[in-house]
Amino acid sequence: MSEIVNCTDLIEDTYSLCERDKSVCGKNEFCILDIRTNSTRCSCKDGYVGKPCKPMAKSCALLYQDGVTSNGVYTINPDGGNPIQVFCDMTTYGGGWTVFQRRLNGSVDFYRDWSSYKNGFGDLNGEFWLGNDNLHRLTAAGNVSLRVDLEDFEGDIRYAEYTTFMVADQVDKYRIVIHGYNGTAGDGLKKQSDMQFSTRDSDNDVKPDGSCAEQFKGAWWYSYCHDSNLNGLYLNGSHSSMADGVNWIPFRGYYYSLKRTEMKVK
Repeated sequence: MSEIVNCTDLIEDTYSLCERDKSVCGKNEFCILDIRTNSTRCSCKDGYVGKPCKPMAKSCALLYQDGVTSNGVYTINPDGGNPIQVFCDMTTYGGGWTVFQRRLNGSVDFYRDWSSYKNGFGDLNGEFWLGNDNLHRLTAAGNVSLRVDLEDFEGDIRYAEYTTFMVADQVDKYRIVIHGYNGTAGDGLKKQSDMQFSTRDSDNDVKPDGSCAEQFKGAWWYSYCHDSNLNGLYLNGSHSSMADGVNWIPFRGYYYSLKRTEMKVK
């Protein structure tokens, strides 16, 4: 017969051991009992990470300033809410970029509904959309810039940067404010500024007849309709259908779907 464990005694033992060892834990830590070894260890309180436990960074930029220089997945907390796992680009143009969109091989379907874009989807180490709720959290405080990195199938690499980028909350349909272009790709977001986000099941563009998201098989800040469509179909370069690929019109036009895209904020 297996031994019956008295949960009350277990809780009391945990409290007793942690009371005894609490001086070992730092001010940002709490004590945990390891039942298997009948010993204690310290763990970070909510909002703290690392060893020793330090306040969770608000952005990839602050991680970079703290000496983190490797690209990869990190946990940040931009506004004191729930932590977010993000991919930090620590090597492109000064580092510290929080990536919120990536296309690279067509492995993930981007022709999705409102809920998918609200919450995010994909793999942070591959193709993904971080989620419009998270994008709002990353930009709500202001003073945020946007960088868009683009590559075609011939190896031509271009970029677009914007000094101002902000995404509203769901009440305003994730409307964007975007200004201050410079770069080599051309301004593919000029028409999209002050537009609300649209998906195949939520048409918020200004086109009076039909849905841009349905017509161009994407999800974007469509106006009437777009000069960019980076969440469009992954069509592997030149295509005969108009403007429904991973398009950046000033770079390769309406009939060329790009190989790789990354959108990132700092």
